[in-house]
This record gives sequence, C-alpha cells and structure tokens, in this order.
Amino acid sequence: MFFRCSRFAFLMGLFLSRDAFAQDALAGESSGAIQMVIDLLNAGLGAITNFLSSIIFFDFGLGLPLVIIVLVGGGIYYSFYCRWISLRGMKHSIDVIRGGYDNPDHPGEISHFKALTSALSATVGQGNIAGVAIAVSSGGPGAVFWMIVTAFLGMASKFVSCTLSVMYRRIYPDGRVSGGPMYYLEQGLKEKGLGILGRVMAVIFAVLTVGGSLGIGNMFQVNQTVEMLGTVSEGFKTYNWVVGLLMAGVVGVVISGGIKRIGTVTAGIVPFMCGLYVLTSFLIILARITELPNLIVNIISQAFIPEAMYGGFMGALVQGVRRAAFSNEAGLGSAAFAHAAAKTDEPVRQGIVAMIGPFIDTVIICLMTALVCMITGAYLLPEFQGQSGYLVGIQMTSVAFDSFAPGSRYVIAIVAMFFAYTTVIAWAYYGERAWEYLFGLRSTLTYRIVFVCFVFIGSVTALKSVVDFSDAMIFAMAFPNIVGCIIMCPQIKNRLNEYWGRYKAGEIKAYPRNTY
Repeated sequence: MFFRCSRFAFLMGLFLSRDAFAQDALAGESSGAIQMVIDLLNAGLGAITNFLSSIIFFDFGLGLPLVIIVLVGGGIYYSFYCRWISLRGMKHSIDVIRGGYDNPDHPGEISHFKALTSALSATVGQGNIAGVAIAVSSGGPGAVFWMIVTAFLGMASKFVSCTLSVMYRRIYPDGRVSGGPMYYLEQGLKEKGLGILGRVMAVIFAVLTVGGSLGIGNMFQVNQTVEMLGTVSEGFKTYNWVVGLLMAGVVGVVISGGIKRIGTVTAGIVPFMCGLYVLTSFLIILARITELPNLIVNIISQAFIPEAMYGGFMGALVQGVRRAAFSNEAGLGSAAFAHAAAKTDEPVRQGIVAMIGPFIDTVIICLMTALVCMITGAYLLPEFQGQSGYLVGIQMTSVAFDSFAPGSRYVIAIVAMFFAYTTVIAWAYYGERAWEYLFGLRSTLTYRIVFVCFVFIGSVTALKSVVDFSDAMIFAMAFPNIVGCIIMCPQIKNRLNEYWGRYKAGEIKAYPRNTY
C-alpha cells in the first residue's frame, strides 16, 4: 500500500509542481486549468466556511464565540458533575501511564501509554510553540492564567469522552478496535431512547472529522512545516515538492501499519520532542530565574483585566484551536479515537489516563512557551505587536530562544517539524476511523491513498479556503460531542463511582509493568 501511496503522490508532484518540472508544459493551458479549479474550490468552500463561521463563532456581541462558550461550559459541567476527577485522580493516572495496570491480555491494540502518546501527537503541535506566543502577545501575562484554567476544565472533558469511547468501542474477532465519538453517540443515545438523534449526530461528527483530518490535520500541518523550514533556509520553499514527497512517503509508511505502528512511532517521538523542548525552555528560564517571581505576580495580577481575559480565552482557545494546535482539543472528542484502542477492560481507567493530556499539553508545554516569551521580553518587541498567524508566533518564539543562545532557533525548527509530523499521522488515524464508520472497513485503503496525496498537495499548494473550511469543521465537532456527552453523563458517573470505590478499597489489581 505504501508504494501505491508514494507512487500516487509522486505523480501528483509531477502534475502540480511547476517549479521543479517542465515549466513550459505546465505554464500553459494545464496550469491555467489547475488555477481555475483552485479558484473555484476556494470560492465555493469560502462561501460555505463563511456560513459555518457565522454560526460557530457567533459572539452575541460579547467578543466570546459560541463555540468557546460551549467548550468551556462543557468543561465546567463535567468537572462539577464528576466531582473534579481531574484533580483527585491525578496520582492514579500517572501510575497507570507508568504501566502499573497494563495487562497484555486485555482487549485492545496498544498500551495505556501508547494511547496517550498517540492522542498527544495530535494535540501537541505548532500551536504550543506559535499560537501561545501570539496569545501572550495579545493578552499579556494574564493570558497564561486563563490557559491553565481552561486546561484543568479540559481535563474533565477528556475524561468523559475517552471513558465513553472505551465503553462503546467495537472489537473485531481479529482483535482490531474501532472506536470514537460516532460509536458512543449512536449507541449511547440509543440506550437513552434517542436512537435517531444519536445516529444523525454520529454521522455529522464523522463527516466533520474526515474533513478536518484532510485540512487542519494534514494540509495545514505540511504547508506550515514548509513555511517554517523556509525561515531556516529558502531552499526548502524552492524545493517544496521534495519536502512534500518525503513527508508523503514517511506518512504512508506509518499509517499503513494502523494504530499499532502509529502508537510505536509516537511513543518514541512525542516524549523525546516534548522533553527536548521543555528542557531547552527550562534552561532559558533558569538563566533568568531571579525574574520569575515578579513574572508570576504579573500573571496573577493581570489575569482579571479585560485585555488579559480576552487574550487568554481568545488566544489559547480560539487561535490555538484554529491553527491545528488547539492546545488540548478537549471537548472536540478527537482524542477518543486513540484512547479507544487501549488495552483495558476498565473504561474509567482509560478516561483517567486521557485526562492527563491537557495537563501535559497546556500546563507544561504551553506554559514553557509562554514563560520563555515573557521572561526574555520577546512578546513586547514592536515587530510582533498587533500581528497574528503561526509564522509570526514561531518567529517570536525563535527570537526568545535565540536571545538565550544564538542558534537555538534550530531547536524550534526541529521540534515544530516533528510535532507537525506526529499531528499528521494521528489525524490520519482519526480520519480513517470516521471514514470506516461512514463507508465500511473495505474502503479504508481509499482514504489512506487520498490522505497521502493531500500531504503532497499541502506542501505545494496554498488552498486557504480548504484549510479554513476544515478548521471550521473541527470546531463544529464540539457541538454534537458535548451535547451527547452531557446526555450520557449519568452512565459515566455510575461507572466512575463504582471504579473509584474499588480503587480506594484496594480492589483494583495492578500488574507487572510491560513494554508492549
């Protein structure tokens, strides 16, 4: 399959890359026809995007979009309803992640740890580096406070959706797992006597996931990788088709192996890249440690001024989500795809594992970016004021790193590239599960081929409306997911109370640590 995907991507390269191949042949009627198709696609999708955005980002005149109210409101509801499991279950979550409760005989495909790294690979991305920098620049130090608050609320959202994903996943005779919000929306709401509503919401969610996976989870990541590498050397932009072919190849190799191979790859890349980024950030902060107490005072004192609240919510939750980084994707339901594949017979246990994701993504990684940009003063530089966009954010973070040690920007380039790559392979799995739900298991090869081709297209073509359209689709995923989860909260609470009671009584069995 990989060779077919790569060959298809290569042929697309021959067709689309005007700079690298026979420019005379492509500069004529063919190139004009291609541009016409692109223009029509941009125009058509642009109109649909404007319609979707008018609903999703309707702000009631408050400057706070509807989708943010839904996401934050859902997190608040889950947190209180589940009695703040995100706080009281933290220690148990770490114990499970370390392998203390892994049993290779349990149903599923990957360990608790690999399920977590697979989910993190989709959320830890360029927004942790670039989006946070812009958020701090627009909202000031107080924005950091609101990032942390929303992360803790998001932990409860992750717990709920990922617990449901294990409760209602499908396990086939060969041991393969297929799960995600589509299944718990359909089956869970059916148990509530809302079968038709559940089926409609499940189909809508699946369609939104497929669209989002091809755009924000694929084309945008690749396109921004090329742009980011171009800040290191213009050669990457000149030969963007080469970058596209290489990425198409390595993506094809990994996704052809399914969640097991994705889990293995992310289990190696994600912890290392996160560790490298956090360590470098920590060294920068340590070099200016005397300034940290005043910075913390500013973060707290400025958290409640209007500018900080706006910058924090809009920066961390709007700008972050809208550029493939949504700092933790809590409430969207996307992580449920990865956690459904975990080897476990305890849905609540996997939900407790999943809830640590927003903590790692936002409280640790995003906080490191924010502190570095503030402690070095990069967020106050005139050239970044009033600016937006991920390239500006990456430039701001690069300046902050370089102020500590010239050449540190290369760390940013490497980390951002690998973060983008792991985001692509994770979203490939999410989109494939949604595609399978809509069209059946036999159709998944078609999706993989299409996905790999979109990797290449993203490297050589700037289809802005496609990206904006899929961006809106990812935002829209929150609506059916949060509504469905709220309806099914009683089922989750019953499972949680039963599991937690056994855990506190010492009845939960631990196993020798495994590395499967």
